[in-house]
Amino acid sequence: MATEYGHGYGHRGGSGFDEAGTGGRRHRLPAPLRAPFEARSWREFGYVMLGLPLGILMFTFAVTMVSLGMGLLITFLGVPVLAAALAGCRGLGSLERARARGLLGVEVAEPEPLRAKKHGAMAWMGAVLKSGTSWRHLLYAVIQFPWSVFSFVVALNFWVYGWALLTYPLWFWAFPMYGGQDGLQLYGDSTHAIYLDNPFEITVTALVGLLFTMATPWIVRALTTVDRLMVHGLLGPSRLATRVVELESDRGVVVDTAAADLRRIERDLHDGAQARLVALAMDLGLAKEKLAEDPEAAARMVDEAHGEVKTALQELRDLARGIHPAVLTDRGLDAALSAVASRCTVPVQVDVDLAARPAPAIEGIAYFTVSELLQNVSKHSRATRATVDVWRVENRLMIQVGDNGVGGAGVTGGSGLAGLTERLDAVDGILVVDSPPAGPTRITAELPWRG
Repeated sequence: MATEYGHGYGHRGGSGFDEAGTGGRRHRLPAPLRAPFEARSWREFGYVMLGLPLGILMFTFAVTMVSLGMGLLITFLGVPVLAAALAGCRGLGSLERARARGLLGVEVAEPEPLRAKKHGAMAWMGAVLKSGTSWRHLLYAVIQFPWSVFSFVVALNFWVYGWALLTYPLWFWAFPMYGGQDGLQLYGDSTHAIYLDNPFEITVTALVGLLFTMATPWIVRALTTVDRLMVHGLLGPSRLATRVVELESDRGVVVDTAAADLRRIERDLHDGAQARLVALAMDLGLAKEKLAEDPEAAARMVDEAHGEVKTALQELRDLARGIHPAVLTDRGLDAALSAVASRCTVPVQVDVDLAARPAPAIEGIAYFTVSELLQNVSKHSRATRATVDVWRVENRLMIQVGDNGVGGAGVTGGSGLAGLTERLDAVDGILVVDSPPAGPTRITAELPWRG
């Protein structure tokens, strides 16, 4: 259903992001020719070269300590040895995260710390042995070694042979005959031999070396992609731990938001309706005193008190609407958003395309999101028209508010949009702001459906 207040416009567009300009620096050389000389390629190559000695260290430590611990499990000594092995693997994992961060630019958060229920060595050993993070670090120490051997051999051979073949013309010019031989020998036996010693063969050799040299950075990059996946998957926090941290943060946001709303309601009641009701009681008391001696003055005072009662009731209605509007509960988002749009200072077109209603909590968040965005349109946008679109995509509720104002809106610290982003994030929602300096502005909110 589409409802228009004034002469508006409405469309459900895309995200509105400008993909024409990337803002990046333009290079004169194409990427394949530039890659062998880029710092990133050399860092990735250094990562692969360091991987082998570190892989040998981690593999030797892990296999030796775990084998020793498993062999000693028939005695009590096996438990502390296994715990020491897992703790050592966690320490080596910290070294690997630092290496990946420094050479590959991989930002991996620290895994969840050990949580021992009691103090003491036994509690610590139990926490180490029960921690899934410890065993994932052990698995990384074991499987990283064969992979480091493979990646080391592939990367080093491609790199050395590529540069050797590419620079072969230089070597042939400097040493046209070395050890009594003409050029580089490709094949030789007791009867004949093949040498790269004529211009055509030398040119072909250099071209093959050029191909190897250009391909090597991309091969190394593919190898380090596997390393990135291993570091992320085995050395970082588990998905469950990450989710727990997110939920704890979201819970804090919800608690802070609820406390702020309670303080706002208390302030509005104290400064608004309560103050008016106190003044009303005083006026009625004075009118009661004057009723006998000056009925006309008392009547005027009662009439003024009647007006104060109406004002206080209106303030209470507005306050109740701010908590949860009755029209939203009775008639859903379409009617509630239409009522919000009618109070906006610019014409607003509302288009709600929902076959069913989401969960009441999600419906309330959607209502207050649109209400706050339309308040921003009224106060800051200097727009002449606005749109509100609401629809469902699979299990997500989509909201888009647009206007033709001056733009420049952003999710910065302390702004209303920043607070709105935190509220949406508390329920796994997303807020995307597309507001170039000259406008128009299009803000898209995405909420879980939870019908």
